[in-house]
Amino acid sequence: MKFTVVERIITLNLLPQEGSFSNLKLLREAKESLSFTDKENKALNFIQKEGSVKWNDNAVGSKEIKIGEVATQLIVKALKDLDGKEKLTVELMPVYEKFIKG
Repeated sequence: MKFTVVERIITLNLLPQEGSFSNLKLLREAKESLSFTDKENKALNFIQKEGSVKWNDNAVGSKEIKIGEVATQLIVKALKDLDGKEKLTVELMPVYEKFIKG
């Protein structure tokens, strides 16, 4: 699945911080896949300012990332929970469409 920079950040934030031992190992792998390499970090030049993060939009394009079945199920669950609570935001829509509508 191809992810933009913002989709990678959003998806990383959707992954749960707690779970069973076997799920935590799979989540760690998913987080590593979605995370940015040193080269990407330098090119993106992330800057945290006034409660938001900015970066060089043109530095890194979409990246093909494999997300395993268990991590995908956990992301889908998180998105459906947010939807059920009417807590989805405009920023989450592309990720929602990728995992739920895709």
